[in-house]
Amino acid sequence: MEPASAQNGPVRLTRGLLRCGLAAGPVFVTAFLIQGAIRQGYRPSRHPVSSLALGPRGWVQAANFAGTGTLVLAGAAGLWRAHDPAVSTQAGSALIGAAGAGLIGAAVFATDPVSGYPPGTPDALIAPSRTGTVHNLAAVPVFAGLPAAAFISAWQSAQSHQRGLGLYSAATATTMLATSILAGAGFGQSPRLVNLAGLFQRASIVTGFGWLTGLSARALKRVSATQPLQTH
Repeated sequence: MEPASAQNGPVRLTRGLLRCGLAAGPVFVTAFLIQGAIRQGYRPSRHPVSSLALGPRGWVQAANFAGTGTLVLAGAAGLWRAHDPAVSTQAGSALIGAAGAGLIGAAVFATDPVSGYPPGTPDALIAPSRTGTVHNLAAVPVFAGLPAAAFISAWQSAQSHQRGLGLYSAATATTMLATSILAGAGFGQSPRLVNLAGLFQRASIVTGFGWLTGLSARALKRVSATQPLQTH
């Protein structure tokens, strides 16, 4: 027989990874809310979260992107190892992992100024920089990949007769996509949406990361129930 410590190793690892996924959303949201509240000239209702990575204290948001991305990657690995029926396909876990990689990419490549932040910059640049373009590409796995993973979860949940989770996942995907589109139009200087773009983006982020937190908590509970640690 294998010693208990050897049998417990994979279970402990899976739990640790899932706890990372559990923490990702609260860490990310708390950090950007605090920064947005104290940054001079920054309006959370108007400016994107990425703009916090610009200016003298931009490194704080860059670190937030990198740290959260690492947590999301770990959480995706935990969901894959947990064999949760809601995200049992490789595609679902891969899409969540891609979102984590996208956040790390956003940490490396800063966004361009938008909607007049940092103060003194125009509302819209004539042409995006290469760094800003790469940043926007890195955001695609977050604002498109997480909804896609949620849609997969909705389908998987329906197949396993978990109606509540299926409806929640479908609502998450739909809400994320709708609010992301509205935010994009606002950041593109749509007159009716420009002053609300930041709120729409935050609604998308909170919705998506809230879903990831819930999914990680559900998988962690399932792993704890089906694979209890052996103490002797």
